[in-house]
Amino acid sequence: MRFASLGSGSEGNALLVEVRAGVVCSRVLLDCGFALKETERRLARLEIPPESLDAIVVTHEHSDHLSGVFRLARRHHIPVWSTHGTLRGTDARTFEGVQVHYCRPGAGFAVGNLSLMPYAVPHDAREPVQYVFSDGSKRLGVLTDAGRCTTHIVGMLDGCDALVLECNHDRQMLEKSNYPAALKLRIQGDFGHLANDVAAQILEAINRSRLNVVVAAHLSQNNNTPDLAREALAKVLACQPQDVLVADQHLGLDWMTV
Repeated sequence: MRFASLGSGSEGNALLVEVRAGVVCSRVLLDCGFALKETERRLARLEIPPESLDAIVVTHEHSDHLSGVFRLARRHHIPVWSTHGTLRGTDARTFEGVQVHYCRPGAGFAVGNLSLMPYAVPHDAREPVQYVFSDGSKRLGVLTDAGRCTTHIVGMLDGCDALVLECNHDRQMLEKSNYPAALKLRIQGDFGHLANDVAAQILEAINRSRLNVVVAAHLSQNNNTPDLAREALAKVLACQPQDVLVADQHLGLDWMTV
């Protein structure tokens, strides 16, 4: 199993996960918050034809995760998986002509040889989920767009071989920013986004005995830096900060093998 980021941040998110079993390849795109042509350009950068995608899986309805999903799906005839709540928060006209499958937290499903487990997270959306992917032997955990650590999140991410973990903001940078007070409260609230120190707490709480790859994701371009995110996670991992990978907003992250 391998994965790559097309880009991660408030301007758009998309994560590509692939597993090969012999000559059979299963590919899933987690979210798509980019315009159609930009998504196709970023997929080409990873040498992936859009029509080769077996599914697009949606975490929630916020535009930086959803805005490009149905255009890409409609153009290239790709089925979409989403919770009922997420679709209720979406204009029904946007997914006309798209094959939609419903999923729910705690009910796993398969796309080809890739197993997916959606799990509930605290975020200010209708029915947000995040995902753990598995090829039967390796597990990739993804956690972004969550306001706080929960025992359920820790349980879901225990024993993963690779982890994509939100490090949205540095608390001091956010506090000193010129963001409106209401926006600051939303970001740092229980249904907002993970601060660097909370991401580190989650990382410390999970079983890391199999963890080989850690990627900091969904960094705020105004209220965080890659160095601060790396430092927070490296303290828990007892590694050098440069050993922690960062999914960039514009460049994404090249293929990583789990």
